[in-house]
Amino acid sequence: MSSSEAPPPEAPIDAEPIKAVPVRHYGRWVAGVIIVFVAFIVIRSVITNDALQWPVVGDYLFDDRVLRGLQNTLILTVISMVIGIVGGILLAVMRLSPNPLTSGAAAIYIWLFRGTPLITQLVIWNFLALAYPRLGLGVPFGPEFVSWDTNQLITQFTASLLGLGLNEAAYMAEIVRGGIQSVDDGQLEAASALGMSRTKTLRRIILPQAMRVIIPPTGNETISMLKTTSLVVVIGYFELMVAVQTIYSQNYKTVPLLITAAAWYLFMTSILTIIQVQIEKRFSRGTSRDVVQRQGWASRMFSRGGGNVS
Repeated sequence: MSSSEAPPPEAPIDAEPIKAVPVRHYGRWVAGVIIVFVAFIVIRSVITNDALQWPVVGDYLFDDRVLRGLQNTLILTVISMVIGIVGGILLAVMRLSPNPLTSGAAAIYIWLFRGTPLITQLVIWNFLALAYPRLGLGVPFGPEFVSWDTNQLITQFTASLLGLGLNEAAYMAEIVRGGIQSVDDGQLEAASALGMSRTKTLRRIILPQAMRVIIPPTGNETISMLKTTSLVVVIGYFELMVAVQTIYSQNYKTVPLLITAAAWYLFMTSILTIIQVQIEKRFSRGTSRDVVQRQGWASRMFSRGGGNVS
């Protein structure tokens, strides 16, 4: 150190450490007490209300008719979502196509199925035979090779799948399109420069990255589909709601049977929610959000004495 430089100032020896006073959030405590009090009142009212007839709920929770209706509900949910996801991907690709006819056809489909109520579509599919008694394949304005009776071809189950699946495809198309458009255009240009076809680029580069955006709303759509299947009651297909309606129309135990259906819906939506969370975690690995969450978890552990840094 040269003689012209002044020595660094020394900290005063008698300096007192700063005492940090935690901020007291009295509003949070008041809100918490109110929420606990209201929850206690509601739970006590539900448990002690004799009109809800909890023993009857227990008797019918595993009734054969209820379980058969639940099985049909799950089958409708799975197959309808498969139709919706596959159709949604196809429609999204068509919607993004540079071909105006292809893009326009997809846009009209989405406009039509999103613009009309689902319950109306279910009724139309169920009574399609009134407009088209027979459905066939052949040459337009020419001979018909094969034909079927519409009532035999489109049963209540088929009408339910067509109504739920094709309607879901319109919504999934917009979800998939948003996911695809969230991927940077530079990656598409880089793939094109490498000589990759549009289909290969979509399958290997675009869709894997778009899944991070597509998965959360798709999970929500699946949970929604599980509950939306109850709308097939309008065409009489035997699912969970039809099952409980059939039972309480005979024994007049309306409230406990509706609670039974609600309990099964809550149980299944909880299972689907857990599956959705696990899938989201899998597809978010390596992202900035995942890194931030891991760093936050590590910092909390060390701040609580959960580890030592040498």
